[in-house]
Amino acid sequence: MADSRDILVRPVITERSMADSEMGKYTFVVDRRANKYQIRNAIEEIFGVRVLRVNTMRMLGKRRRMGMHVGRRPNWKKAIVQLAPGQELDFFEGMM
Repeated sequence: MADSRDILVRPVITERSMADSEMGKYTFVVDRRANKYQIRNAIEEIFGVRVLRVNTMRMLGKRRRMGMHVGRRPNWKKAIVQLAPGQELDFFEGMM
C-alpha cells in the first residue's frame, strides 16, 4: 500500500463517532491490511494534523438473508484516531 488514500476508505458517521469528535477522536473505515503506523502516517499526510494515538479493531460482517439464501456482508477494519490537543478535522465539524 504505497498511497495514503488507499489506506483510508471513508469516515464513519454515527452518533457515537460525532460525540467522540468533540474530544478529538475521529473514526475511519480503513484497509484491512493497514497497520497503526500506516494509518497514522496517512492521516498526518492527508489532513496535516498530528496524531497522538490510533486504536484499531476488526469488525465482523453481519449475516444477511434474502429469502432462503443466507449471505454475509464483508468484514472490515475500523480505526479510531486521537489527535493532538487543539487540532481538528474540518469536514467532521460541519456534521453536527
